[in-house]
Parts: sequence; C-alpha cells; structure tokens
Amino acid sequence: MKINEKIYSLRKEKGLSQEELANELNVSRQTVSKWETGESNPDFDKIVPLCELFGITTEELLRDRKIEGLEEEKPNKKKALLITISVIMYFLAISFIVFGEETLNLNDGILVSGFLMLIAIATGLLIYTCMTMPSPKKEEREEEKNPLSNAIIGCLALVALAAYLLISFATGAWHISWIIWLIYALVARIIKLAFTLKGSDNNEKQN
Repeated sequence: MKINEKIYSLRKEKGLSQEELANELNVSRQTVSKWETGESNPDFDKIVPLCELFGITTEELLRDRKIEGLEEEKPNKKKALLITISVIMYFLAISFIVFGEETLNLNDGILVSGFLMLIAIATGLLIYTCMTMPSPKKEEREEEKNPLSNAIIGCLALVALAAYLLISFATGAWHISWIIWLIYALVARIIKLAFTLKGSDNNEKQN
C-alpha cells in the first residue's frame, strides 16, 4: 500500500475529514487532498505528527506495505456477491423440488439428491463467506443506525411469514417450507450490506 493510500485509509479509520486532519497538522485541506491523491508527499516535519496522530510507527507509514488492521471495502462487496449467490442456490434447490416432480417427473431419489446437493453447496459457500470475511464492528454499528434498512427488513419478515404459512398450509410441505426463513435471513443480510456500502460511498463523496 502506498503512502497516499495509507493516509487516506488511516484518516477514514480515525473518522476524520480532510479538514479535520488538516487542522490537526496545521496544513490546508488542499494539502491533505494532494497527499491522498499522490500529487505530493508529506514534508519531513509532518511525518512524525502524522504517525503520532494515527498511532503507528514511521516505518509503517513509509514502507510500501499494508498496515495491519486496515480493511478495504472491496471484500465487503465480494461478501455481498457471494451471499447473493448462496440465496440464488437456495431458491434453485426449492425450485428443483417443486418443478422436478411436477414438470420433469423425476423420481424421489433424484429429487432429494439434487436438493441436498444444492443446499450443501449454498451452505458451504455461506459458511466460507462468513468465516473468511467477517464484518467490521464499525460497519455493524452503521447497520443498526439505518432506520430505512430496518423498516425494509421488518416488512420482509412479514412477507416471509405470510409466504411460509401460505405455502405450508397449501402444500403441506412443512418439512421444506422452513427454508423460507433461511432465505429471509440471507436476504436481510444482503440488504444491510447494500445500505452499509451505500453509506460508505456517500461518506467518501462528502469528504
């Protein structure tokens, strides 16, 4: 990671705007902007104050390597994509059971095998995603503060409940219809991630 990228990431991690960082270092906001875009580098007398402000060593700032603890937003977008794929596979598993018997006239063995295979792949992908790309605590706090996402998820819960009861009573497939709640949980998570990423993009534009 280059020094301009480190300064930008550290400033965001600290929750400072360019104006606030400039005031801390007694420089102009335009100077901080040039540091972050790579147009110029901090003067020697600003290196130590920068490191003290961000709680790092001069070696960590000047060396072209990633600083431990800093996280980019790209993994979050990748996480949202992987979870979306998992949700689609759950839908495919349900569709395979419903249409496989009525349209394709497949026997029970093939239906169950195909269903379990799709569920296993989707669940494995979901577990891999959650274990390798945990959400930052800051991101989780932002999710809790968003009333619009909470309202959408609340409405989604009502829709899931109605669909669960309707499908279960109409088909009697209580042993399968519970999957609706798993799908609801996954979709709710995708909505939270979408709002979190949108909020991060808005904060970047403001700064």
